Amino acid sequence: MSDRKPTPDGPVATRSGARRPALLPRPRSSGAGRAPDGPRARAGSLFTRSPRTTWTLALLAAVLVFAVRAATGAEDLTSVGQVQGALAFAVPIGLAALGGLWSERAGVVNIGLEGMMILGTFGGAFIAWKSGSPWLGVLAGIALGALGGLLHAVVTVTFGVDHIVSGVAINILAAGATAYAAKILFTSPAAEAAGGGAKQSPPVGSLPSVTVPGLSPWLQHVAAHHWFAVSDLAGIAGGIVTGLPVLTLIAVALVIGTYWVLWRTAFGLRLRSCGESPVAAESLGVGVYRYKYAAVVVSGGLAGLGGVFLAMVGSHFYQDGQTGGRGYIGLAAMIFGNWRPGGLVLGAGLFGYTDSLQLRGGGSSVHALLLVLTVLLAVLGLVNLYRRRRLAGGIGVGLALAVGLWFGLTATIPGEFVTAAPYVTTLLVLALASQRLRMPRADGMVYRRGGGT
Repeated sequence: MSDRKPTPDGPVATRSGARRPALLPRPRSSGAGRAPDGPRARAGSLFTRSPRTTWTLALLAAVLVFAVRAATGAEDLTSVGQVQGALAFAVPIGLAALGGLWSERAGVVNIGLEGMMILGTFGGAFIAWKSGSPWLGVLAGIALGALGGLLHAVVTVTFGVDHIVSGVAINILAAGATAYAAKILFTSPAAEAAGGGAKQSPPVGSLPSVTVPGLSPWLQHVAAHHWFAVSDLAGIAGGIVTGLPVLTLIAVALVIGTYWVLWRTAFGLRLRSCGESPVAAESLGVGVYRYKYAAVVVSGGLAGLGGVFLAMVGSHFYQDGQTGGRGYIGLAAMIFGNWRPGGLVLGAGLFGYTDSLQLRGGGSSVHALLLVLTVLLAVLGLVNLYRRRRLAGGIGVGLALAVGLWFGLTATIPGEFVTAAPYVTTLLVLALASQRLRMPRADGMVYRRGGGT
């Protein structure tokens, strides 16, 4: 009699009489399969929760921002420029988060996203300057980021080095290597004559942007009237159709494409099975090493594209320290999104919005943001209390009262808090909203072929 204890995930019988581990979902005839995300997650959902719940929460948050804008007179909360700035800050974070999603769905933790973004900023700016073609710079940035991902895959997958150690080493190596190369390549007479230096590249050409003629001026005209909801929606739509960088459109397409590939194809099913149970995947003939390599290389390429966005859309040149920790923030956005494409977009958008607000509006807009934060914290706290999570609920309600008192008793915000507002707001919301996260089961584990994890 077997001493193995029966579990809900135990083996199931196949037609041939063999026993197949149930941890690897049975693929459907179309090539798609049920995502191994636990009983509460939908296999076809782009978001952490069901699409209906997600869009309902997004609508309520939007109405809250509209109401605060009308009550406080902080018109920049929903202006065209604010939306454009939010997109500019959110896209590189979202691309880094998307890279982390690919890697971790295959079971490899990629702390090296920051270093891969650094490689993308340097490679994109250098090749774009030398060749005179921005698009060649984009390809070079993606290639250098993918090279960083390949290095991470070799070290972690083949040699079995701890994933965190490898990622931190890549971050240090990328920062040092690009700083050294910049001192050599950007201090030549030709580079200095073009505006280069030891810590930055010469300016590079611009990538195209998209503006909808006729619609954009009309939306800006409507937004200028400051009507409740109508002008707010016009400002948001105007920011989307006015001067939208083509890399932003590519990033949106990559999010949709990632969802389709990972959740709607046989390739994606096998890749995710490597992050859930590589032993079960190997027993069914899946090349676990090959899928892990592919996922981590794609992860590096996406992070490199995020670095290209910073260098060629945000500033038009490479600069030392340009990423500013956005690789780590992207990793946090991915975790907030529960390892799903739609969820990480919401996390990246939250940080991008608050970061743009503090740079554009300064103290007055951030002061209005305190009221938004008060309501959000109160709602999250009450929801946690209703679900019997007393500690998280009590902290949320207590913070809501404290922030509400701060808003009511002050008229201005200290400059130090204005600078830190994006980080503080994002951390508070992430800490209280992300209570039911579930990472892939084998994420971060060292896997050996034939020997398990």
